[in-house]
Amino acid sequence: MSSIEDPIDDLSVTPPKTYAAGVPAVTHALRYSLEQTSVKRTALTLLNINQAKGIDCPGCAWPEPKPGKRHMNEYCENGAKHINDEATSRRVTREFFAEHSIAELDGKSDYWLNQQGRLTEPMVKRPGATHYEPIDWDEALGLLADELKALASPDEALFYVSGRLSNEAAFLLQLFARAYGTNNLPDCSNMCHESSGSALNETLGTGKGTVSLDDIHSADLVFVVGQNPGTNHPRMLSALEETKRNGGKVVAVNTLPEAGLMRFKNPQVPRGIVGRGTAIADQFLHIRAGGDLALFQALNRLLLEAEDAAPGTVLDHEFIEAHSTGFAEFSEHVRQVTWEHVLDATGLSREEIEEVHQRVLASKNIIVCWAMGLTQHKHGVPSIREVVNFQMLRGNIGRPGAGVCPVRGHSNVQGDRTMGVWERMPQAFLDALGTEFGFTPPTKHGLDAVNGIRAMYEGQAKVFLGVAGNFVRATPDSAVTEQAMRGCRLTAHVSTKLNRSHTVCGDIALILPTLGRSDKDFQNGVEQFITVEDSMSDVHASRGKLPPASPHLLSEVAIISRLASLTLGDMPALPWKDFEADYGTIRDRISRVVPGFENFNEKVSVPGGFNLPNPARSRTFRTPSGKAVFTRNDFTMPHVPEGHLLLQTLRSHDQWNTIWYAPNDRYRGIHDARRVVMVNPADLKDLGIADREMVDLVSVWTDGSERRAENFRVVAYPASRGSAAAYYPETNVLVPLDSVADISNCPTSKGVVVRLEPASSAG
Repeated sequence: MSSIEDPIDDLSVTPPKTYAAGVPAVTHALRYSLEQTSVKRTALTLLNINQAKGIDCPGCAWPEPKPGKRHMNEYCENGAKHINDEATSRRVTREFFAEHSIAELDGKSDYWLNQQGRLTEPMVKRPGATHYEPIDWDEALGLLADELKALASPDEALFYVSGRLSNEAAFLLQLFARAYGTNNLPDCSNMCHESSGSALNETLGTGKGTVSLDDIHSADLVFVVGQNPGTNHPRMLSALEETKRNGGKVVAVNTLPEAGLMRFKNPQVPRGIVGRGTAIADQFLHIRAGGDLALFQALNRLLLEAEDAAPGTVLDHEFIEAHSTGFAEFSEHVRQVTWEHVLDATGLSREEIEEVHQRVLASKNIIVCWAMGLTQHKHGVPSIREVVNFQMLRGNIGRPGAGVCPVRGHSNVQGDRTMGVWERMPQAFLDALGTEFGFTPPTKHGLDAVNGIRAMYEGQAKVFLGVAGNFVRATPDSAVTEQAMRGCRLTAHVSTKLNRSHTVCGDIALILPTLGRSDKDFQNGVEQFITVEDSMSDVHASRGKLPPASPHLLSEVAIISRLASLTLGDMPALPWKDFEADYGTIRDRISRVVPGFENFNEKVSVPGGFNLPNPARSRTFRTPSGKAVFTRNDFTMPHVPEGHLLLQTLRSHDQWNTIWYAPNDRYRGIHDARRVVMVNPADLKDLGIADREMVDLVSVWTDGSERRAENFRVVAYPASRGSAAAYYPETNVLVPLDSVADISNCPTSKGVVVRLEPASSAG
């Protein structure tokens, strides 16, 4: 496998695409799949992905239609790539690790590391060693358990979870951590949708969205805000296509024009193959980065003024009076927002905003969807609270075809949180957990991802266990994160494939290879299945279809169960062997701890699974007042000094989370390069920078500090004025650990003030 080479950085640019999917998407998906594995294995994965008795896509968390309404090809281009990237026939063996030192691997790209294939057996880097070497499972897990038992306090350990983990494994991991004595359970949601959870819990009493797939289909108007469904969750485009065919309208709010929101050529139907497809966005608001709070404040002011002009015809007074609190204070506050400030923050014209307002007035049922374009700003929580204000004004919470919809970008990231993977779980959950298992869980809040990095950096956390994911590349402040990890006594990663986190090692480092979502899972000769929860609270089963990548792999459930047993012994006495032998026993316990999961095994046996109750859908709000909360959100916008731009980090089209599958961003017309920065041509002219010029990106912060990402090529691109865009994880170095959203502590990866300097290596 070591013969695989990195693609050459040789930028070429073509005009951005004006549609997403179509025949090219099918072609690219099949090409990548067949490069990874055989025709037979590709057919097996693609015919089973997202089917009622098949494999849940390990990519995004967009829900599937009900059984009977699913297409036989119920997947997108990126889902096909991702499942077959996992199902690859390539293998990383002990010979590979003998050939390549850790230092050599650390110099390789994310692409190269991923392309080596599936991990096949446990490996250890011992103190002072330069290479990983094989280790058997008993010794590996015993070594980790001994290090955990040797810590002065359980709070010196971190248990990190990425969204790929199943409900069963996530429940066991948080049970283990809490029985061990800590709430240090950082997860990937800390870095993406934490602002959504903070805002929604405060205002609606739930951290989740309130809509179903049927609601999307039947809505009169859908806002898609700070989100690129064509790349990050392409099956959402099928849902929006259904919205349009049912007469609904779509408003896209984005700093970049996105192909999928222009036109969608659904490759599952003839019109998507030979026709023009479906135009998606009826209006595109080319907003400045960070201007979404101002936009929704302007819309809210317009709604109040429309009600003033025609009393009783605009606002839903019944909802406001019966189901909400704080309206008067909110109303007084938002009326003070000025058009001067709104237009400055958004970069939009008053006419554009008033056109959206007319669309709102013409629509009874409205849904607002959003992703990290809202959450990863310093004012991300107020922005989402203002969205909730907007929805409550006309009663668009708790009725069909209406609601709020945070779109999660990673399979089961929502399920992990439901299962208790959160450093601040409510006391009611902890009480239920303790009652079920006969111990007293710790109540002190644990460390999230950002504070966990800080604790490792300062020597307060000494053992890091990451279950799935690529923590080093997913987090901000790359240099500090890497130094923090290298300062640990032990780092361990439960993984399917090689990634950069395996090359940034503690004094001792373990690679614990596990089954993938596509692998069959047998325990004591009995085939097991796992469950997941999607973005809309549907819980369903997932069953692997392929032989495991190696006979030496353990499931995540088995790894956690064995580690917990070795670490805890009989204190407290928990049936870890039973959990490993039969995942149904885990679901039985979940059914008695987690609300909504009563009769879990019975309900999940139904094809398509079941939907978790969401009180806000029935206008039951679990807030202190028992009502939905209108909030006052101070007007704010990013301050960008003259000669600077506001940078957002984003994925390329050929990328899944931190890993890229090719150096291309096909829809944006960027090919064979990743170190590029996209800037509006007018901004380039003002800055005196030429298209294709080599620059360094220098981020500047309020404390006077600066950070540099070197050797990026400028691409003139229709970004909104004053904005710029570049790919992560290459730009994570620009975001300091202390730059986080207020309240949620989410890194501010969409609000990075940068200046462009001539590349330090130029000339």
